[in-house]
Amino acid sequence: MLSAHTSDQVRTAEAALMAKLPHGTLMDRAATGLAVTCAALLGGVYGSRVVLLVGSGDNGGDALFAGARLAARGARVEAVLAGTRVHEAGLAALRRAGGRVLDIRAAQDGWRERARALLGAADLVMDGLLGIGGAGALREPYSTLAALTGEAAGRAAGPLVVAVDVPSGVDATTGRVEGEAVEADVTVTFGTYKPGLLVSPGARHVGRVEFVDIGLGPYTPEPEVTALTGADVAALLPRPDATSDKYRRGVVGVAAGSHGYTGAAVLAVGGAVRSGAGMVRYAGVAEPVAQVRARWPEAVITELKPGQGIGEVGRVQAWVLGPGLGAGPESLEVVRAVLASEVPVLVDADALTLVAQDRSLLRRTAPVLVTPHAGELSRLLGVPRERIEADPLDHVRRAVAELGVTVLLKGSTTLVARDGLPVRVNLTGSPWLATAGTGDVLAGIAGTLLAAGLDPYDAASCAAHLHGLAGADGPLSAWDVLEAVQGVLRSLLEPGFRSR
Repeated sequence: MLSAHTSDQVRTAEAALMAKLPHGTLMDRAATGLAVTCAALLGGVYGSRVVLLVGSGDNGGDALFAGARLAARGARVEAVLAGTRVHEAGLAALRRAGGRVLDIRAAQDGWRERARALLGAADLVMDGLLGIGGAGALREPYSTLAALTGEAAGRAAGPLVVAVDVPSGVDATTGRVEGEAVEADVTVTFGTYKPGLLVSPGARHVGRVEFVDIGLGPYTPEPEVTALTGADVAALLPRPDATSDKYRRGVVGVAAGSHGYTGAAVLAVGGAVRSGAGMVRYAGVAEPVAQVRARWPEAVITELKPGQGIGEVGRVQAWVLGPGLGAGPESLEVVRAVLASEVPVLVDADALTLVAQDRSLLRRTAPVLVTPHAGELSRLLGVPRERIEADPLDHVRRAVAELGVTVLLKGSTTLVARDGLPVRVNLTGSPWLATAGTGDVLAGIAGTLLAAGLDPYDAASCAAHLHGLAGADGPLSAWDVLEAVQGVLRSLLEPGFRSR
């Protein structure tokens, strides 16, 4: 399992470790790892052009020492000093190795053009402006340097951009980005992962993350954010044995679809069938019933007619409630009836719209998993969607606290949160999943795992991982994701599976 720690947790761990080491050891470890990564990216170090963007903090020192190592191997290294202070030992090391300096701290207007020229000619730019202590919008001259870096990197033969620990402009603890921020190709992070590297919008600035172990592990507390690896998911997935039958495997009830949205029912039922449910019981009105019956003959189907209760569907071990259900009074009756049951319920899509009008429906003794996107969560919490997208980590925690349920927040980063446990970040998937119907498939997968006995926190985390793997390559449709689910499951369940 991958663990991520806040800025305060990292500082505390660093202080405890530094108290046991000779002065400068920790920075030396970080700079060495940073230089090794940059050398590998450059391929040939000798004759390459490297620009260091150097701020006032320790990240600036890391960049200077790493730059000195590259200069000693024949790189032409130029450091742009932008902070109010500079790490003097790092600067001295760079100069001894033959590095050059552009000090813009007291420079006049011409520094922008000089910096633009340096960045434009670089093979690699190392961003050491701000580290884990940075918060809020970048100030000048950092903001301009971040913009100039993006301008240079955007050209056909632009430089690789390597962020030191965290891209400047990204809040390491929350992932918030306020204004300009460096867009890195690679982020070299030290000691532990930081939540802002994993959670959008910050995650969109990170590129590939390279981890450098500097010895913090024994000093870090319980993480506030984690992410499951493939091996973690493989260990959690239920497996049938010789005593299994369809009822022990898990019976999923699906209440989805309406006259106007028949496809949602087909996709949600399909997600449950393809992810290994022992049985799927589907309940819906005539039009989606006909579509589900035609596509999924293995499903046990109940056509709901006026006045007919959901209790006639038969015994289930978990419900998937809401995809394409509609938001009329008949749909509200279905929502009330399902939430009055005594089994776990996944609440999605139109059911979320209905419970947003009466959040007391979520107060029940059996577990509840809600699976909103930012717009649906904005209705549940009564806050603007833009605020949720700017800081999803804060709002998924708020949703758990206010609603008393497990929350899977869908978006460019999918988050799973439950009271008293770290927020889990899903690391699989791609932007191709942002297409109609994929959320219905996800609901079906998660419903299968709930019915098989996983608690909502694990069911949601595993479902998001599987769904992301099934939608890793595009272009794709929801049906493509559905058809890929079985292969993804087989790869994780095969004997001897190990995370790459």
